[in-house]
Amino acid sequence: MATLILIVLLPFLSAPLIALSVGWDRRAAPWVAGATTITGLVLLGLLVGHADLATPQVIRFAWLPQIGLDFAFRLDGLSILFSGLILLIGLLIIVYARYYLSSQDHPGRFFSGLMLFMGAMLGIALSENLIQLVVFWELTSLSSFLLISFWQHRKEARQGARMALAVTGMGGLALLGGVLLLGHVVGSYNLSTVLNAGDTLRASPLYLPILLLILLGAFTKSAQFPFHFWLPNAMAAPTPVSAYLHSATMVKAGIFLLARLFPVLSGTEEWLVLVGGAGLATFLLGAYTALFKHDLKGLLAYSTISHLGLITLLFGFGTPLAAVAGIFHLINHATFKASLFMVAGIIDHETGTRDMRRLGGLARKMPHTATLAIVAAAAMAGVPLLNGFLSKEMFFSEALDVAPEFGPTWFLPLLVTLGGVMSVAYSIRFVHDTFFGTPDPDLPKEIHEPPRMMRVPVDILVVVCLAVGIFPAVLIGGLLNFTAAAVLNAAPPHFSLAIWHGFKLPLLMSAIALGGGLLVYALRRPLTRFHEHGIGHLNAKTLFDALIGSVHLGAASVTRWFDQGRLQPMALWTLIAAILAGLVGFLSFQAPLFGPDVDAPAFDGITTAGMLLMMAASVVAAGIHTQRLRALLPMSVVGLGVALLFVRYSAPDLALTQLSVEVITIVLMLLALRYLPARGTSERGPRQYRDIGIAALAGIGATILTYAVMSRDYENIAGYFLANSLTEGGGHNVVNVILVDFRGYDTFGEISVLALAALGVFALLQNLRLPQDSAGPGCLSAAQPLLFQTLSQLLLPLTLVFGLYILLRGHNAPGGGFIAGLIVASALITQYLAQGVRATERKLLIPTHGAIGFGLLLALGTGLAAIAAGFPFLTSTFGHWEIPLIGSVELASAMMFDLGVFLVVLGASVLMLVHMAHLELRPSGEKAATTGETA
Repeated sequence: MATLILIVLLPFLSAPLIALSVGWDRRAAPWVAGATTITGLVLLGLLVGHADLATPQVIRFAWLPQIGLDFAFRLDGLSILFSGLILLIGLLIIVYARYYLSSQDHPGRFFSGLMLFMGAMLGIALSENLIQLVVFWELTSLSSFLLISFWQHRKEARQGARMALAVTGMGGLALLGGVLLLGHVVGSYNLSTVLNAGDTLRASPLYLPILLLILLGAFTKSAQFPFHFWLPNAMAAPTPVSAYLHSATMVKAGIFLLARLFPVLSGTEEWLVLVGGAGLATFLLGAYTALFKHDLKGLLAYSTISHLGLITLLFGFGTPLAAVAGIFHLINHATFKASLFMVAGIIDHETGTRDMRRLGGLARKMPHTATLAIVAAAAMAGVPLLNGFLSKEMFFSEALDVAPEFGPTWFLPLLVTLGGVMSVAYSIRFVHDTFFGTPDPDLPKEIHEPPRMMRVPVDILVVVCLAVGIFPAVLIGGLLNFTAAAVLNAAPPHFSLAIWHGFKLPLLMSAIALGGGLLVYALRRPLTRFHEHGIGHLNAKTLFDALIGSVHLGAASVTRWFDQGRLQPMALWTLIAAILAGLVGFLSFQAPLFGPDVDAPAFDGITTAGMLLMMAASVVAAGIHTQRLRALLPMSVVGLGVALLFVRYSAPDLALTQLSVEVITIVLMLLALRYLPARGTSERGPRQYRDIGIAALAGIGATILTYAVMSRDYENIAGYFLANSLTEGGGHNVVNVILVDFRGYDTFGEISVLALAALGVFALLQNLRLPQDSAGPGCLSAAQPLLFQTLSQLLLPLTLVFGLYILLRGHNAPGGGFIAGLIVASALITQYLAQGVRATERKLLIPTHGAIGFGLLLALGTGLAAIAAGFPFLTSTFGHWEIPLIGSVELASAMMFDLGVFLVVLGASVLMLVHMAHLELRPSGEKAATTGETA
């Protein structure tokens, strides 16, 4: 079952390889992407062939068991169906895209994004843990943003990508809330438990909030009314992306979620009203709008919205047979919609336009493509002997069965038949207006058939439409039965896939839809005029743009009020908010503020002197702040005083960290001072007294709060760490064991933030230009006196050895990766100070970006190794080994994690500090160097 994890990880692992492969050969990207997809298909086939799928197969690793988060995957009928669609259609899209992309398009970026998208979708389909599913859910939003905006030079591509990310991101946040509530009610986030807790969930008072939040996630992702507007605007993406997004991935994720949680959320009136109502509205609105779209992809986009509404409506019915019909139509829609989008891309590729008002008569010059389009469009319309007809018949049948739930018995059948009429009408328009009639003589390109391999994916899908339509029970009966069992979490009901069921009402509804569609298309011109002069100008995108504009205006107003481009107003509002929050806390506290039974900590002379020194330094710095350099020096005394306090209260690790940070910070601020005026502004008057008063209130409040906490008896968790640091973490230094073992996940997050901050500073500074009259040559721009150079060279090896010593001893004595990283960074900065930037960079060949990246990978790899061994993420192990001439040596896996921390801290510190020095080496107007930053 570990193969299941590999299927999900393969696309993610191949993405960087694809990006690198373009450097060798432009044609390598689709080959690598195709090989990855084929490998995934083979692995999935092997799993299906050898696993016992009578019951769901689950593989689980503990990730954060305390909050119910496992790294877990599930193989059942539903996950097999979706994974197969994702991989099979993904493979066809890759072949198609190989010939669709132009020589100006970057294949590495395209196919890398496609692999990330594929991996995220596979993660959704195969996830056993719902929180893990939400993570992959958000990854689909991010990766689809990259694909939709692939043509970044086009404004509509950028706008469409932002809109899709905003809408689906909002839904993802709602989904997370719903999943957290669901897990709280059920007691688990694992589907194995959740799917058997339907009665518990439906009886809970939180059922309706959970349902609303989860449906928000599903509806936004699957473009259900009123969130349907983002999907047509995503058509600015390359056609292979549109075909993949509409047929087997992005928009089907919401449908997948409805199917996955169908056993626990369905069966209530709320489900029927919300899901059925949204599906019915989307089905009709999409079909109506598609009829009047002139762009081929626009028509297909709204037809996708309509068919997604049809599937949602089927799930909204809430009956087992309706769920089976929904799954059946989902499969059929994937085949004919992928083929139709690829046909639209072929037409655009070979004619230079997708406007049906300019197209026509293409069947004479593109007969093969025309034949494929006719068959696929007929399947979309529900013509007999094609797969779309069978699932639409089941849809009509289920609508008749549940009609009494929607009002008069004629109401629902009438509406769904009307939707079928419009589906036939826009399908006929797609074929007739494109392939028949008279073409525009001024088309951008000469019309001809596409390359053969560009048609092969469409050939395969159209053959599937025909084969399933003629032999449904043989080709898809077993798969449908198997998938339905997983969707229902029970034995599926009996259903028939026969082509002929006799003269019944569903057949009559199909006939009315076909005939009515022909009539509507014949009357299309007056209907189009009515639409354009009626509601045609209404567009949900306009409302969305107005809403986003209002948010931007409101944000700008708040920003202008709180952020005036200066630090002082922001600090003022922060302190005021903190004072008010603290005041509310004090006023609402019922017990005595200070503990009567606990003696307050005693202050000795050294501690008191240190505190007075810090206060005096702060006062001096505030008094002479107009001289920036003079103000900086007393402030450094504050940091030294804090370090002394740590020493006084037996915290040597914190003292070492504080000293190291103080050195790096002072150097950074000294570098920054070179680009600021020597004197600051002196502000006297009422504002000064106001600021003194607010600062005094904040300080007094913090003092009272601290004293109140320290003067009362309270329980803490220090005893647990003291008792278990050596036995479970293998280290005597409790602080370091907490950082790299017990709370290693927190530390990993912190170094990730540090890495992002360093890269952010690098991005901000790499293109910054100094004015011509800025500060002259600085301390890092050239070599310093010979004595300083000699001393720095003598100190460097000693400091490096000391840093290594601090790193290695950190598990059992004060030290560790963070402190060692700062110490070595200080040693390297000293070299820059003494030798100059250029001379030092010629000697040191380790890139700082590489140190940051390798450190993060090393820390992450330590955690993943624990998972591979069957333990929670970042669980460490340790042991003792006898080494000749040395004796017994303790080695802990946490040392590798600590080494990763060391590399990130070192790389980030040097990257930020040295890149500031590059400013004075870069004359005004010189292009920023992209290489050379080293550590």
